[in-house]
Amino acid sequence: MQRRQFVSALLALGAMPLAAGAQPSFSSKPIRIMVPFGPGGVADLTVRIVAQKMTELLGGQPIIVDNKPGAGGVVAAEQVVRAAPDGLTLLLMSNANAVAEGLFKSLSYNAAKDFAPISTLGYFDLAVLVPQDSPIRSLQDLVAQAKARPGKLNIGTINMGSTQHLAAELLKTTLGIDVQIVPFNGSPAVLNALRGKQVDAAVEILAPVMAQVSSKVLRALAVMGDKRAAGLPQVPTVAESDAAAKGFSVASWNALAAPAKTPQAVIARLSQAANAALALPDVKQRLQDLGVEARGSTAEQQAALLNSEIQRWGAVIQRAGIPKQ
Repeated sequence: MQRRQFVSALLALGAMPLAAGAQPSFSSKPIRIMVPFGPGGVADLTVRIVAQKMTELLGGQPIIVDNKPGAGGVVAAEQVVRAAPDGLTLLLMSNANAVAEGLFKSLSYNAAKDFAPISTLGYFDLAVLVPQDSPIRSLQDLVAQAKARPGKLNIGTINMGSTQHLAAELLKTTLGIDVQIVPFNGSPAVLNALRGKQVDAAVEILAPVMAQVSSKVLRALAVMGDKRAAGLPQVPTVAESDAAAKGFSVASWNALAAPAKTPQAVIARLSQAANAALALPDVKQRLQDLGVEARGSTAEQQAALLNSEIQRWGAVIQRAGIPKQ
């Protein structure tokens, strides 16, 4: 089936209700989801879980996850921008795409204009972490020590310009503390430095470190989202921990997007399938086990999120004086 036939079939299918059972495949060509991360990570596993269910909900439509890491998500994004707007090539978008708008001097695309958002897929909690035997027992302790010793405490994160790095910069500004943000080349290096007491604390996505928190190698002082993490209900949010942080909320997220000019009915059908997949109890549980909150959206809600994140992180980058790449 040619691309034009696929679009016509998908438009027609958009008028049909979702069915739990398999329907005849309406395209011999697979949908390809370009993932800007390597295989095996939480984001990669998230999209594979959702894609499998979308295949069933779209009547057996093949969906291939194609890992295209590199340049902070730019490599994958450029491939999708250049693809035909027919619903057969999608991007696993994330807040890294919003950050890139303020971090790079120039991009070959505009994240807000050159993509058609489909739906969010999941949100990933970030946490403020210390070694289990650290004298810092709470976020209040961290703030007190930072104010008692300005410029002496170090908070480790991954690469400059990453969500973790910018979240730490935003936390520093919000709490009014003078600490050094120390970027490392990847999560393993951050965690090694934290366990080795080379940094006093770290900001990291919670999912990959959940086992170390559960086994009491690390302690989570606070999570950075707008509510407590399902897997750590005893750990407060940043907003709960300090009056200066009222309303503070940072989470990493991912979503599906297509090239701009993809027909709206195609976007609606894909959004419908993604949201139906995310609503399934087994999908919710599998994602929760990964430390991911399954949360879909309309295309319009995803567009609003992307625009707000572009503005937010652009301001953080400018305020922190992070040089553009």
